[in-house]
Order: sequence, then C-alpha cells, then structure tokens
Amino acid sequence: MIKVLASGSKGNCYIIEAGKEKLLLECGIDWRNILKGLNCSVEGVKGCLISHKHFDHCRAFKRVLENIRKIYAPVEVFEKYKCHNLHKTKIIENKDKFKVGNFNIRAFNCQHINSDGSQCQNLGYLIQHEKIGKILFVTDTCYLKYKFKNVDHILVECNYSEKYMEDLEAYQKRTVKSHMSLQTLKETLKSWDLSNTKTITLIHLSLNNSNQTEFKEEIEGLTGIPTYIAVPGIEI
Repeated sequence: MIKVLASGSKGNCYIIEAGKEKLLLECGIDWRNILKGLNCSVEGVKGCLISHKHFDHCRAFKRVLENIRKIYAPVEVFEKYKCHNLHKTKIIENKDKFKVGNFNIRAFNCQHINSDGSQCQNLGYLIQHEKIGKILFVTDTCYLKYKFKNVDHILVECNYSEKYMEDLEAYQKRTVKSHMSLQTLKETLKSWDLSNTKTITLIHLSLNNSNQTEFKEEIEGLTGIPTYIAVPGIEI
C-alpha cells in the first residue's frame, strides 16, 4: 500500500507499507501529522528516505531522527541540520544500492535547483519489496535522463502545465522550471516500457499552475493505466 500524507510545495510525505514493514518517503510536514499517518505508532517503520534539503521535504527531520530507526538522504540534508549522528544516518549518492529492512533501493540523480539558481542535490528512488513489487519515486526534477521498465507503481512529479506559465514573473518561471511539467512527463512516459505498470500517481502538483482533472485525464489517456492525484489521505 502507498499512502499519501501530503504532496506539494507546502509539504511532502508518503508511506509505503509492505506487510508489516513500512518505509517513510520524505518528512516535509509536522511530526504530529506523520505520527497520525502512522496510526500513532512507529512500529514496523524501517527508515525514512529524503530526496533533498528543501524544507517542504524535510521539515520534521529532527523529530524523525529521534523516533525513526534511520534516515537515508543526500549529504546536503545532513549538512543543513548539522547532523553527525552516524549511527542513525546514511549518506546516499547517485547509483547507490542499499537495503532498508526488506526494501531493496537504488538511488539516482534528479535535476533540481535552489531559489538562487544553484544546483540542489536531489535523488529519486527505485524501491522494491517482494510483497508490493517495484515502486518508482521521483520528485522535484525538470526531467529524467534515465528510462525505467518493469515498474509496478510510479509516483512521479507532474507540477505544472506550460500553458499556465505565460503570466508568471521571471523568478517564478525559473523556480517552476526546476520541476517537471505535464508535457515533459508525457514525453518521458512514452519512452518507458509500462507493460507491467499497475498505477501512476501524480505528485507535487503546483497550486496555481496545474489542473488535477486535466492532468489525470491526460496521463490516463496516454498510458491506459489507472492514474491518481496525490491528495492527503489517498491510499493506492
């Protein structure tokens, strides 16, 4: 099961549940809301994966570090919080393969920038567990240079549509352009082998530059695969 606690610029957090094991993806919301999403128990939570250092993805870092077995993230996340607890942290880099409980994970680079235009170290994750298959998690990237196949469930950013961008200020366009557009996602999915894919979930939609109904219909129409919008509380 994949459960969405939050998705978007105000905060991101997801739970993957496979049998009795759970994996936290991002911790960009208040710890109390994360705990509520975990039914007030961290039992079975094997770790937390964080994609990058921006606040909407790691807001609850300190509380998660206190309460969850281990955090896996790019080094910039740990530098941000001046964290030197090596026992409970693991620096992850591009192409790293590692195991969290019975979750087998591979990290890969995504393309994102900071508000000042500098590069932000950002990782996507390919996650596999025998009870739920293979899950692809990709957020905050303007494009993907890798192609994927044999993925059972896809959680992928679909932040904005280019047709909503005309009236934005230059600085707003720069920020949004570090995210994936509907048009880019469609071209990306065309290049993948989706024959085994069961669900696609669109995450991190922009509040002002997206349309949930339109995006769902476009992706579902293109792929023929059941497509969901990552709204709080939805379970896939």
